[in-house]
Amino acid sequence: MKPLENIKVLDLTRVLAGPFCTMILNDLGAEVVKVEIPGTGDDSRQFGPFLNGRSLYFLSLNREKKSISIDLKSDKGQDIFINLVKKTDIIVENYRPGTMEGLGLGYDKLREINRGIIYAAISGYGHTGPESGKPSYDILAQAGGGIMSITGWPGTRPTRAGISLGDITAALYTTIGITTALYQRQITGVGQKIDVSMLDCQVAILENALVRYQIDNKPPQPAGNRHPAITPFEDFKATDGYFVIAVGNNELWKTFCNVISKPNLANDSRFNSNAKRTENVKELERILSDIFITDTVEYWISLFNDAGIPCSPINTIDKLFINEQLVARNMIVEIIDKFAGNIKLAGNPIKMTNLPDEKHRKTAPDIGQHNSEIFKTWLNL
Repeated sequence: MKPLENIKVLDLTRVLAGPFCTMILNDLGAEVVKVEIPGTGDDSRQFGPFLNGRSLYFLSLNREKKSISIDLKSDKGQDIFINLVKKTDIIVENYRPGTMEGLGLGYDKLREINRGIIYAAISGYGHTGPESGKPSYDILAQAGGGIMSITGWPGTRPTRAGISLGDITAALYTTIGITTALYQRQITGVGQKIDVSMLDCQVAILENALVRYQIDNKPPQPAGNRHPAITPFEDFKATDGYFVIAVGNNELWKTFCNVISKPNLANDSRFNSNAKRTENVKELERILSDIFITDTVEYWISLFNDAGIPCSPINTIDKLFINEQLVARNMIVEIIDKFAGNIKLAGNPIKMTNLPDEKHRKTAPDIGQHNSEIFKTWLNL
């Protein structure tokens, strides 16, 4: 039995933050039913890349879910939805705050219908505060939450992370909130509302940037690929590409110096503690860069792996499909879609003893594909 087996989810979300959250719930065993607008469905059905007319963007986030089509603005649609709410455990939506209330289907209304309902709302700025009603996208969350101000290289323009960190972080926090609420419901029998803001989540993952500012009242600045407080902890260029090393303590530093045939560096007064290495990082970077440029990525990675020095090549995306560790962990799974054919997607990173780790997954649904099934099994229509 999967951890969330027999848990029913009504998924009113679209695009990324909400669908990523409900994808995780589905991976953990929940029955996820997308509630889509008849005819158009989730906005991301129109987002590329496309293969044979199928949106791989949509497919990658909505695998194995079911889809029903309901017009929530119509009386009949609302009646069907309310009856579904009586049978469900979780509702997830990522509308702008006030949208569900405008339809007469806000949390206060729905908890009267089902006192055990767990209602999760993801939005740009949350359901409270002076900016609550503002629209948002990932780049706004990264900008407003400070992430862009510390990402990139010194002296260059602010940089957005290479993934939609604003959306995905909100999805992860929402999933944590939902599973926690399920546990509490086991004790109290009562559900609750979960209000997750993309902006809040960006602030929550700032790591030590908030406290670094309070040391000298200077906002932290971009540091490229370097860690602001651990040295050496960054990327270096070899003859044929780049790799990263992370020397997190003085014992590793001594080992590292021996491995690169520079034992004298270990006790050099400029580098004999992490604080000194960080203070003199530019000098150390020059020394190490001159060493690493003399051989290949494979040579250095092999050397460091043998010595137990944390390191990694910087893989391009194509390398992930054949990476032995990822393949062994079943992190590349296959979907067979009637239009797109065989597509490989990321697997479930949550490995659990009660969660079978399938190598193949079902594809994403068409709009309203499961109307008959859901209306019959849930509502006996």
